[in-house]
Parts: sequence; structure tokens; C-alpha cells
Amino acid sequence: MAHESITLSDLSIGYKTKQGVRTVVSHMSADIRSGELTCLLGQNGIGKSTLLRTLSAFQPKLGGRIIIDGRELEDYSDRELAQTIGVVLTERPDVQQMTVEEMVAMGRSPYTGFWGRLDDDDRREVGAAIALTGIEALRHRLIVTLSDGERQKVMIAKALAQQTPVIFLDEPTAFLDYPSKVEMLLLLRRISREAQKTIFLSTHDLELALQVADTLWLMTPDGLHIGTPRELALKGCLRTFVERGGASFDEETLTVKVKSDSTL
Repeated sequence: MAHESITLSDLSIGYKTKQGVRTVVSHMSADIRSGELTCLLGQNGIGKSTLLRTLSAFQPKLGGRIIIDGRELEDYSDRELAQTIGVVLTERPDVQQMTVEEMVAMGRSPYTGFWGRLDDDDRREVGAAIALTGIEALRHRLIVTLSDGERQKVMIAKALAQQTPVIFLDEPTAFLDYPSKVEMLLLLRRISREAQKTIFLSTHDLELALQVADTLWLMTPDGLHIGTPRELALKGCLRTFVERGGASFDEETLTVKVKSDSTL
């Protein structure tokens, strides 16, 4: 059963610039639930990556509280964070002579101690993560030889091998073809349910998110809107978000349609 795993209380996020601090979102209060797939939507530059980086403790919050499984984010040690939060970002890993299996095995580092030696349990988790993401054929390939889509699957497998209750993903489907996008989002939804993980991801794949996500977070200039796809459609939030030049949103079928030239 889904339950609140992460609570944001009066959270403000942003980042430093040469001119000072730029606030992206202020006074945000919301819950992210385990056992569900939550998708974060919003136009470019709205602050999706800033939110993910703040939740991942990669950059400091400007104010408020982030509570994960009953504890303040800043109360976690680095090791505890690594055993609690898995992160898949869009940056390419800067590795040359590392195989897929070795990269996935790095997900076990929070558990293997100083020497990083894998025991039988670690190897089983690595193998299970590789199988779950369907990259067995890539196991002995070098990371530098992979396509963008293949590399993205490897990084997701690494996060699964990390065995964290929380996984944050920044545009996990960005480099995948359409069938692979569908496969990946369905996989992440299945993992959230079967393992009761908290999976929170940003995406530009609106129509897929409408079909697959349990909960949507829609960041807009006038604030953060949270609900099921149907709830946000009934509020009119999705129509406002979608209908910007050449597109229309059908609130009954939750689909986006492109207007023909004759109607523009």
C-alpha cells in the first residue's frame, strides 16, 4: 500500500548567481508516496532539475524542510544518504575503460566498505538489476561504446543495484526510442509497486506520463499542481500547460492533438 515517504514542508528552492540567490519555487508543501510512480512535468527552465538536485542533497535548499522516512534530509550522513536515495541524472558518466557490469556494480558501493569487494549477495543484486533492465547482452561492453539509450538503462540498473527505498530520475527516457520509453516507464512503475519504492522522475513525455503515472507534479509559473492525471485535467491545469501554439488537449481522453495548418 502506498504511503507518504517524502514530505516537503514550506520548501523553497533555487541557486546562487553572480547577482545573488535566484529563487525558483517558494513555500512548497507536498508529499511523495512510496508504491507509486510520480512524474514531474514543466516547461524548460521552470526548475524541475533544481528540485531534483535539492531533493537529492546535491544542492542546498533555500528554506523549509525535506523529510524522508521521518528524518530531516540534512540529518542523514553521506553513507546513509547513499543507502536511501538512488539518483539517475542526465549527465553522461565520465568513464573510459569500465564495463557495463562494473558500472552497475558501483551501485553496491554504499555496502561494500573501503575495499569495494563484492560478495555473493552483491553479485546477485548486480545480476538482478541487469536482468530487470534487460541489458544482459551489454554486460561486458565498455560504457563508451554504448548508445545514449543503452547508457541510460545502465545507469538505471546501477540505481536498482543500490537497493535504495527512494530513486530520483532526471529525464530517464530522454535518449530512448518510443517503444523503449514505454518499456522504461512501465518498468519503473512496476518496480515502485512490487518493491514499494518511491520513484520520482522528471519527464517531457507528457502523453506517456498521462497514461503511466500514478501522480503528476506540474510546475508552472503560477505554482505547483499535484494530482492524478484525471484530477489535473479536470482542474484545467493540463489544458493550460499543453495549449501553447498548435496543440490542443482532450480532457476526456487525456490526449494531445496537433492542430492542422488550416486551423492555425
